[in-house]
Amino acid sequence: MEENWMEMEIEEIQEQALELLSQKRIAPLRELLTARNAVDIAQMLSEVSETELTLLFRILPKEFAAETFIEMDNDQQEFLISAFSDKELKDVLDEIYVDDAVDLIEEMPATVVKRILRHTNPEMRKDINQLLKYPKDSAGSMMTTEYVDLKKDMTVSECFARIRRIGVDKETIYTCYVTDRNRKLIGLVSVKQLLLSDGEQAIEDIMETNITYVGTLDDREDVARMFDRYDFLAIPVVDGESRLVGIVTVDDAIDVIQEENTEDIAKMAAVVPTEESYLKTSVWTHAKNRFFWLLFLMLSATVTGKIIQNYENAFVSIPILVAFVPMLMGTGGNCGSQSSTMIIRGLALEEIRFKDFFRVLFKEIGVALLVGVVLAIVNALRIFLMYHGNQEVLAQASLGQLSLVSGLSLIGIIVLAKSIGCILPMLAKKCKLDPALMAAPLLTTILDTCSVLIFFSIAMAIIC
Repeated sequence: MEENWMEMEIEEIQEQALELLSQKRIAPLRELLTARNAVDIAQMLSEVSETELTLLFRILPKEFAAETFIEMDNDQQEFLISAFSDKELKDVLDEIYVDDAVDLIEEMPATVVKRILRHTNPEMRKDINQLLKYPKDSAGSMMTTEYVDLKKDMTVSECFARIRRIGVDKETIYTCYVTDRNRKLIGLVSVKQLLLSDGEQAIEDIMETNITYVGTLDDREDVARMFDRYDFLAIPVVDGESRLVGIVTVDDAIDVIQEENTEDIAKMAAVVPTEESYLKTSVWTHAKNRFFWLLFLMLSATVTGKIIQNYENAFVSIPILVAFVPMLMGTGGNCGSQSSTMIIRGLALEEIRFKDFFRVLFKEIGVALLVGVVLAIVNALRIFLMYHGNQEVLAQASLGQLSLVSGLSLIGIIVLAKSIGCILPMLAKKCKLDPALMAAPLLTTILDTCSVLIFFSIAMAIIC
């Protein structure tokens, strides 16, 4: 409800903005746009024409325009860069942070990148080149070099003077980092601590020395998880010699978590992940990203068909068995999906580790037995209600035999499904693979084959 309300309000702002633009009432138009968050304005601008986009963007104040520019999608950014004069481009680049500039450069064509770098100041260009050297999935690639550093022999008053002098260009000033003359990280202090301390007190006396930090080559997904675990606003990043080289802020961590979750969801649906949004991805790309897994799963399903073909005689003599196959296969796939989803999520949150393998397995087997027995009882009642007095069915097998076969099959299939559903993701994690690969589509295909095999083996032993 709240999201719909926000969308309606943005649409109203868009209508008002375009009306004011047509009337050339620049002052009230600027006031209307700057009264909202830059994220909302970026969303609103994504719905206007290219001509209107250029005109509206140029009306925004310089600092607010840079904030809005960073929130836009890549296509809009590329269009505006091509429309900018050299001065306009430099004004925007002067207002954005280094890590945002790096993200921008990584998404732009080479010709656009050259123009961007040409209009950045030498210091920013040096920082950008340094960050681009780090692997894409590392902490170094997502950090910013814009932080406040202090020395341990400074007083609180001197720290405030330094923050006022350099803080305006830093991404965050809420946590300041204490380094020695060789830039080695030795402590940190929050602005709250500074405000509550005496002005003549030395930083060395109030700084925290028990510091949680990460290395430049640490995996960025692991770094992002630390924000959730420790409720940090920023984490310092050090190089191999423990020198402070940057910080990772919570907004960048959220972006990483969102990207990783989107990638995991795509893999769990047997789709090759894509960096573009759904609507901006072409039909051809969507089809290409889904084709391989669908082809693999389709061909894998021929094993199930081959097993069913081997039990053709059982079908001929007891046709009623066919009616149970969809139910058993569906139940097996659903049970396996439940377990795999829970385990994959537990692995992602580090609630489950490989050392918990047998604890998890026995827990899932216990759940499977409880669920299997209850479903078997309900299914027996269903068989009695559906087939009681049906002479055609009773001529093939008794209701007791059908209930026993389907009940034992359900229990066996559910135990197997929940066992495989927890084993495969944990083995994938141990083998350094993404556990999300072992989700519903692949798991369902495996369990379909196993379900048919279990069902007909039990049926042949009891009825035939």
